[in-house]
Amino acid sequence: MELTVEISLYPLHDGSENSVLNFIKELKKHSAITVETNGLSTQIFGDYDLIMTKILSEEIKKVLENERAVVIMKLGKGLLHYKA
Repeated sequence: MELTVEISLYPLHDGSENSVLNFIKELKKHSAITVETNGLSTQIFGDYDLIMTKILSEEIKKVLENERAVVIMKLGKGLLHYKA
């Protein structure tokens, strides 16, 4: 099943912009997913099992092990790309 995830990372410390940019950079290393960004969130598109059991599990764990942060996610079935 295809999945869209909208994710927002809120580091709870100074220098939060670098933390968010590093998180996005790590997500983009996964060639099996599509990553799009805007001013408020990052959208991830791809296979449900891959995103949920491997990619987000690993990447969010890395963030939370190294800093205080809040992660908010919205999930939607299918590839829900925004059309302007």
